[in-house]
Amino acid sequence: MHVIVAIDGSRQSLSAARYLKSFADPGTITDVSVIAVIRPLAAVAFADEISGIQGRGMDDLTTFRDSAEAAMAKVAAEFDGWGPKVHQRLRSGSPANEIIKAAKQLGAGLVVVASGARGISSTVLIGSTAQRVQHYSPCPVLVVRPTPRKPRTSRRSRS
Repeated sequence: MHVIVAIDGSRQSLSAARYLKSFADPGTITDVSVIAVIRPLAAVAFADEISGIQGRGMDDLTTFRDSAEAAMAKVAAEFDGWGPKVHQRLRSGSPANEIIKAAKQLGAGLVVVASGARGISSTVLIGSTAQRVQHYSPCPVLVVRPTPRKPRTSRRSRS
């Protein structure tokens, strides 16, 4: 089975890749494609929080491409030695549309996508990209939601 791990450069997308590894049997997976999508007409074409590369004046597509490739490399490294072949695929366009097209073209058996990674508030249950992929994907979709943070207790409330 070919598995697509769609990333957007967020820490949540890295967590989604790790979650897949936590339960999936590498013997049943033949290929893992880590896919990043650059949105060329967006204000921020690709925002990388996981590669460790700090901003180099994010003002052109080449720099966004570099950020996307660095983020893909970071996620792909999570699968080193796990078993399946790992591919890094950079696409350009609407993230949901490109992920769905890739799933069809690659004959994917599963798409893994993070939810709410770039949401405005922690109350967002499912991101718009994850929602569209889940609705239109030709195969099952694993939507990995952010782990809820435990509420902080102040010293006054402990008394």
